[in-house]
Amino acid sequence: MTPPRERTGLPEDQRFLRWALGIPLGLLHLLNAFFVYTAVRFGPAAEWDDPGYAGTTAMALFAVIFSVLGILITLVPPVRRTLGPWWFVPPVVLGAIAWIRMVTLG
Repeated sequence: MTPPRERTGLPEDQRFLRWALGIPLGLLHLLNAFFVYTAVRFGPAAEWDDPGYAGTTAMALFAVIFSVLGILITLVPPVRRTLGPWWFVPPVVLGAIAWIRMVTLG
């Protein structure tokens, strides 16, 4: 006797597609979060620390680039229909934090 299948309302290929699109996009958001954390946590030591300013600005810039990339990937119609609109939240929030860090860095 075989157990009944779990019914979630999605066809089998739709669930696979959700995983296939969600995992790479989630990894992109995790990498973006690492850049944001690095930009916020490890800033320049003082006004004389030019390499610290350059590194923090670079990390914030990478975070903004990854945020735009995440938004563009989520804007693709099949991805947007499959994953849903809440996948716009992580890149927008992380991008805003990175942009504010870059602007207030001086």
